[in-house]
Amino acid sequence: MSGHKFHYRWTLADGYPAKGIDYHGSKVFGTFICGGGSTMGYKLAGFDHLGGVEIDPQVADVYRANHKPKHLFVEDIREFVKRTELPSELFHLDLLDGSPPCSSFSMAGNREKDWGKEKVFREGQAKQRLDDLFFDYIELAKRLQPKVVIAENVKGMLQGNAKAYVKRIKAEFEVAGYTVQLFLLNAASMGVPQKRERVFFICQRKDLKLPRLVLNFNEEAIPFMEYQEQKLTNDLTEVQFDLWKKQKQSDRTLADVRGKANGFTDYLLSENEVIPTITSGGKFILKNEPRWMTKTEFCQSGTFPFDYNFKAIEPKYLIGMSVPPVMTAQIAHQVYLQWLSKTK
Repeated sequence: MSGHKFHYRWTLADGYPAKGIDYHGSKVFGTFICGGGSTMGYKLAGFDHLGGVEIDPQVADVYRANHKPKHLFVEDIREFVKRTELPSELFHLDLLDGSPPCSSFSMAGNREKDWGKEKVFREGQAKQRLDDLFFDYIELAKRLQPKVVIAENVKGMLQGNAKAYVKRIKAEFEVAGYTVQLFLLNAASMGVPQKRERVFFICQRKDLKLPRLVLNFNEEAIPFMEYQEQKLTNDLTEVQFDLWKKQKQSDRTLADVRGKANGFTDYLLSENEVIPTITSGGKFILKNEPRWMTKTEFCQSGTFPFDYNFKAIEPKYLIGMSVPPVMTAQIAHQVYLQWLSKTK
């Protein structure tokens, strides 16, 4: 793990911030906080994370158990924006963070066919028009006026017809009082054992007149073999095991083995490569062992702490839905060094 600023093997018991990082206490508030991947990243980077907004009661319960937030609002962001009274410290934030639901723009989804439609994002949540939520987030930024606003989303936003949507987002941020920079970052170059490309809108309030942010991450890639557990029991179904035995070295998914589209999210993982993006619905099978990835392996590839309490939620689901803590920590550390440290 030498050469990595933030280690992917860690525990909540280790405490915050990460080793070698100073606590500076810049205040962050989150939206769409899910299980707290970003929350942990900010804390690892020395920030004071105040809590946030989460629509899913079960996920919010997990968040509360692990992070003990000062403020937690279990509601739709559209209702939160309409609140007439908010804690006064939210109007004096250093940073507002959010990852508006992105399935409408994923290249693996229906994309344009789903734009403008109301959907239930997950059982227990309210039906919502997902592609509008980015603008509710910008409306919140306009109201709170933090020094910096960060929004994360899928790479698909930069492709095809979604480019026009990105142009509108940037325009709305400008109206809200922010100068916008757009970054496409790969977690695999940031000390995360996972190929995860994500778009980040990183915005500074115009009156601060700060220099342009520079982000260059070139940390050594972490192949699966570095954290692979050994000699575990075959837990594949009979059908899956039969396909596993038929795989060729070049096969990347069970769809490749079948020679048809069925199974393209059933990944076959090579021990000497960085694993693909963890998704909430994907399946991850080892090429050299007939088994699924374990909880411990998922935690490391998603840079979640070993002692994270997932309660009744499947770890892969929550990790797949979250920004890896180390990915957020890398960005947050640079935002503090290059921007926020100059505003104190």
